[in-house]
Amino acid sequence: MSKKGVILGIDTSNYTTSVALVSTDGELIANIKEPLPVKSGERGLRQSDAVFAHIKNIPVCMQRLSEHLTDSEIVAVGVSDKPRNQEGSYMPCFLSGVGSATSIATALNIPLYRFSHQCGHIMAALFSSGRMDLSDKPFAAFHVSGGTTEFVKIEPDENGFKATLIGGTKDLNAGQIIDRIGVYMGLSFPCGAEMEKLALSYNGKRRKVRVPQDGTYVNLSGLENLALKLYRETEDKPFVSRFVFDYIAAAIVGMSEAYLSECGNQPLVYAGGVMCNSIIKTELTERFDAYFAEPLMSADNAVGIASLALRAYKK
Repeated sequence: MSKKGVILGIDTSNYTTSVALVSTDGELIANIKEPLPVKSGERGLRQSDAVFAHIKNIPVCMQRLSEHLTDSEIVAVGVSDKPRNQEGSYMPCFLSGVGSATSIATALNIPLYRFSHQCGHIMAALFSSGRMDLSDKPFAAFHVSGGTTEFVKIEPDENGFKATLIGGTKDLNAGQIIDRIGVYMGLSFPCGAEMEKLALSYNGKRRKVRVPQDGTYVNLSGLENLALKLYRETEDKPFVSRFVFDYIAAAIVGMSEAYLSECGNQPLVYAGGVMCNSIIKTELTERFDAYFAEPLMSADNAVGIASLALRAYKK
């Protein structure tokens, strides 16, 4: 009996070690993740520490993955090798995944496909929202995470997607601010999930939000200053958390409206870890033809990378 062909995806971001398996008919078989350890009170990792953590995590993830390979064989490997599809885009943490993926593909004599981390996030959103039909046509997408707040025009190409920047933040990233405020309030990094619970528990009067905006670009650094000031004045974690998410939601709504006013009504894809926040998601869903990754595929994962590799393998 012949074994079923599967595609292996590997992603080694600055937050999570991720591996995934997708069958050649597009079925998700496994989505396995190991977070990188961050010490209490810190807001991230140095790249050298991230690389070391990935080296330790990858064998653990592959051991868990092996349970799904008893009746399957890997026919291609996909890996994230850089943050974005832009010249000069580079982070050492991705070398961990590239080294492992190259070794596996070479040993098995199978194709290796390399994509950007951002392309993986966007493809994961298409995969889990049921909009894979968009993967072969131009569309617009947000990638909002700890290291990125970008609004991009997407066109399919041999490297997954060609992403042209059309908007986003001019200063700090949304996830970066969430973690800075959360750590300041004594929460554990990464802070998004805990802050969301606090925000949803708030039932009082919400502070009015005004986001500095220039077309499809916004400034978010003012949010950090305002939120820190509010917390020093009130020490009210639910109130401050709600204000942070209301502000970020208003910023993304404003950029989306500016784009659609110029280009007409069309689907918008929202990818990245910040976009699994229910407060932000509700605001966007009520206003736009919006598509999101499910929570497990909003945070860092390798499902999008495996799906991109499957797309390349079938060409």
